[in-house]
Amino acid sequence: MGNTILPDKENFRRAVKWISGQGEFSLKVVEEASVRFDLSPTDEDFLIRHFTEQKED
Repeated sequence: MGNTILPDKENFRRAVKWISGQGEFSLKVVEEASVRFDLSPTDEDFLIRHFTEQKED
């Protein structure tokens, strides 16, 4: 037990906060967040779809 793994989805929350602070919602920014915060492929795909759809509106 005593390991320092972050709670479930904490990296995802941090990535969303970081992306929001970048001032743009581009594929490049989402990909960088994915690497910075060690997101799963599923989480990265969700963010790409979410921010791409948001940008098209």
